[in-house]
Amino acid sequence: MNMPSPFTPTEDGPGPGSRARWGVVVVFAIAMAYLESATVLYLRTLGNRIDPHQAPALPSAIDFGLTEIIREAATMVMLATVGWLAGRNFRARFGFFLIAFGVWDIFYYVFLKPLTGWPRSLLDWDVLFLIPLPWWGPVLAPMCIAFLMVVYGTLLSQFEPPPSGAGSNWRVWLAGLSGMVLALYVFMADALRVVGQGRQALENLLPTHFNWTLFLLALALMAVPILATSRRIWGQRQPPAPICELPSP
Repeated sequence: MNMPSPFTPTEDGPGPGSRARWGVVVVFAIAMAYLESATVLYLRTLGNRIDPHQAPALPSAIDFGLTEIIREAATMVMLATVGWLAGRNFRARFGFFLIAFGVWDIFYYVFLKPLTGWPRSLLDWDVLFLIPLPWWGPVLAPMCIAFLMVVYGTLLSQFEPPPSGAGSNWRVWLAGLSGMVLALYVFMADALRVVGQGRQALENLLPTHFNWTLFLLALALMAVPILATSRRIWGQRQPPAPICELPSP
C-alpha cells in the first residue's frame, strides 16, 4: 500500500482548496492589520503619544483602559473565528488561527511605520498586550514569535497529519508549552514585579531591560514542535528504501 502524499486532498485535510484558504486567511489578516494600525494611530494621536514607551501606558486623561482590554479580547475572537471558518478539523482550524495571528501581528508593525513614523527600529519598546497584565518588549520579540506561528500554522493546515510516533511524544509539546510560558514571563516580568503595588504602579511602569537570553531560550523551545512536525512530514514524503535481496544460490 502506498503512503498518501501530504499534498493529497482529503475531505478534512489539505489540498488545493486548503491552499486557497491559506491565501484568503493571509489577505484577511493583512487587512485586519491595517485596520488595527489605523485604530492605534487614532488612539495614540488623541493621547498625544505616538511612541508608546511613555508612562502611563494608557493615559488617565483619556480613560481607554477597559475599552482597550475588551478590544484586545475581541481581536482574539476575530482571529479565532477566521481560523474556525477556514479549517475543516481542529488541527487545520488551529493552524489557520496561528497563521492569521502571526500575519496580523507582523503587518501591524509594517503598516504602523508609514502611518506614524514609529517604530523607529525593531528594538523600540511597545506595550504588546494588556491581558492579564501589561506585556512589554521590543518590537522584534513579538515579530519573531509571529513568524514561528505562521510557519507552524502552515504545517498544520497544509499537510496531512503524520502518523503518530516518537515525534509526537509529550516531551515535544512540553518543550513548546514551556517556551510559551517562559516568553509570557519575559514579557510580563516587570509587571509581575510591581503588580502588588496597585494599578498606578502598573500604569507608570516603563521597563528598560529586556531579558534576551531567556527570550531566545523561549523561542528555541517554541520551535521544538515545529521542527518535530517538519521532520515527521518530511519523513512521510520520503519513499521507502528498496530492500536488497541476495540472489538465490
